[in-house]
Amino acid sequence: MLSRVCRSGSPSFTHRLLPWVQSTTLSRSCRVQPSAIRHVRSWSNIPFITVPLSRTHGKSFAHRSELKHAKRIVVKLGSAVVTRGDECGLALGRLASIVEQVSVLQNQGREMMLVTSGAVAFGKQRLRHEILLSQSVRQALHSGQNQLKEMILVTNLDFHDEQKRRNLNGTLHELLRMNIVPIVNTNDAVVPPAEPNSDLQGVNVISVKDNDSLAARLAVEMKTDLLIVLSDVEGLFDNPPGSDDAKLIDIFYPGDQQSVTFGTKSRVGMGGMEAKVKAALWALQGGTSVVIANGTHPKVSGHVITDIVEGKKVGTFFSEVKPAGPTVEQQGEMARSGGRMLATLEPEQRAEIIHHLADLLTDQRDEILLANKKDLEEAEGRLAAPLLKRLSLSTSKLNSLAIGLRQIAASSQDSVGRVLRRTRIAKDLELEQVTVPIGVLLVIFESRPDCLPQVAALAIASGNGLLLKGGKEASHSNRILHLLTQEALSIHGIKEAVQLVNTREEVEDLCRLDKMIDLIIPRGSSQLVRNIQKAAKGIPVMGHSEGICHMYVDSEASVDKVTRLVRDSKCEYPAACNALETLLIHRDLLRTPLFDQIIDMLRVEQVKIHAGPKFASYLTFSPSEVKSLRTEYGDLELCIEVVDSVQEAIDHIHKYGSSHTDVIVTENEKTAEFFLQHVDSACVFWNASTRFSDGYRFGLGAEVGISTSRIHARGPVGLEGLLTTKWLLRGQDHVVSDFSEHGSLKYLHENLPVPQRSTN
Repeated sequence: MLSRVCRSGSPSFTHRLLPWVQSTTLSRSCRVQPSAIRHVRSWSNIPFITVPLSRTHGKSFAHRSELKHAKRIVVKLGSAVVTRGDECGLALGRLASIVEQVSVLQNQGREMMLVTSGAVAFGKQRLRHEILLSQSVRQALHSGQNQLKEMILVTNLDFHDEQKRRNLNGTLHELLRMNIVPIVNTNDAVVPPAEPNSDLQGVNVISVKDNDSLAARLAVEMKTDLLIVLSDVEGLFDNPPGSDDAKLIDIFYPGDQQSVTFGTKSRVGMGGMEAKVKAALWALQGGTSVVIANGTHPKVSGHVITDIVEGKKVGTFFSEVKPAGPTVEQQGEMARSGGRMLATLEPEQRAEIIHHLADLLTDQRDEILLANKKDLEEAEGRLAAPLLKRLSLSTSKLNSLAIGLRQIAASSQDSVGRVLRRTRIAKDLELEQVTVPIGVLLVIFESRPDCLPQVAALAIASGNGLLLKGGKEASHSNRILHLLTQEALSIHGIKEAVQLVNTREEVEDLCRLDKMIDLIIPRGSSQLVRNIQKAAKGIPVMGHSEGICHMYVDSEASVDKVTRLVRDSKCEYPAACNALETLLIHRDLLRTPLFDQIIDMLRVEQVKIHAGPKFASYLTFSPSEVKSLRTEYGDLELCIEVVDSVQEAIDHIHKYGSSHTDVIVTENEKTAEFFLQHVDSACVFWNASTRFSDGYRFGLGAEVGISTSRIHARGPVGLEGLLTTKWLLRGQDHVVSDFSEHGSLKYLHENLPVPQRSTN
């Protein structure tokens, strides 16, 4: 079997992967010839990323997030990875992307080694494809400079014979020192049969009987930090892959073998998944972390290796450290089950839970504020002032939260199961459309611990299961607020319905749990929302990426109203997403007492003014010109721009706004109604502060966020926005054939009265 050395510096993947000429076994010689390592070059088009890679080998990584610190990595390419699915030769495109990823990691300062499958896989291909394979190799050889003169093949004896083992170790270390990527394989032609029952008896006795065991042995021998085993399946499953009940095992622990059913081996190659697991556990015992993942899927193969090293949830991660609490998958299942139990409670019971939570917020005020004080002390100097303000809790905030929760409890009496429509389809066949919970919500928030009880109360009222992922800057506050939420849920035995994710799950990994999560609601910075919208795979995201709120001061605006509205919208809480960011002023108001009053008030409030291009053109000495008219400042900063008409103001809002909240200030009702009808934003106000765009102020009790989406819910999203519907049909042995042309029944489609909704 071929075994070769791959350089990081060659410009094409064929040059990097396939320039072999001759081979020799390690037992004969294992010295690197100078001619084999000439012309080593470095890439100039790969960004160099500085990563802290120093690590003392001896213990495997406990968590995926630590994999980014791996210094020395072995990548094992299964036979199904290196060959095409039609068994007609090398999967050249796939190999290109693998080499690309290996080169990127090596240019980050890591030491990379490859263990590949080749001769066995090719030998199983039909003879009539040998010509095509030969042509592929010849083309590869022709495309690159023939620089490699020596290759390495290994057998069991190379590990068990002390001298040969030292030769192998020394050669590989020398290659790594010279920034060369060794590619190693077993010498199948001479490898002796494995000794029976010789595996897993200790770190020195695993038999090299396939490339899985070779990769494990090599990883431990070279004291590598990480072994990545690429195959044609996503990882380990608790049932045969492809079966209805099969679930990918995210983390595999020693002793979990009983929970796995091993299927058949790959379509090519000597080993199967059982061999991979044995090899992985043996390597783990030797101090090397292991991930088994899919290297053949076209959607992931181009970044699977780098994703694993970045700590993303790819494949199955082998760990010796079991987490203290449940996994996020288990939390998702508990939230789903708890949510379904919530939905079956009587409305009064759900309201009772929320009332109890409201009482706990005031009764346990001192404990909550003490935990919040710890968060503030730890965040001091690390967070900007607006974020510190969001992080801070106070007695008044807790009292307002309790009031809002009681509003939610009152409005939840007929939320779930409310009949929206009734139709008599035919005699004794009646249809109803009723409200039901969405399912499991994932709410991701940062620097806003007060968000937790608000969202929890809305989820309880709507019968939804809830996963909460808070920012680490609010960890102490979130922990006690979640405990109080579970205490309130416990009065009806469903504390698991609301889960706080405290594991090291990355937000991007959470967004991939499309089988567990039905809706993602981000609460935080515009960057957080954009990242979640980008990362979400198959899960709808409700929210807004920016809060660029406008206020248009019309030529007929009231002098008394304008300054109050501008001050409240900008200065009352500048970090809020509904704070004013751009003030549009009618041209006729320039150099008037009203304009002067606005500017004087902003100066008193220490608001930094940025001039829009048109406004700057009117001034001899203007404030700093705005860099972008599409800016959310989140601080005491404001852009001022001039417009000629209400229509120009509307056009500006549509071009630069974020469809959040926009206001007109005018005494002309006709102009105001024109603005209200033509501005296409979630919230449009007349002579009112932008800060009214809030679920509590709207009488919703609280909100899970403000949505600028056009589907399902828009504006402040309260209880109603967390419900969907289902259809209930009640019949008496009705079949569709009875309604055919010659059938005995006719469709009636009569609208029936809907039960009146109770008012509070």
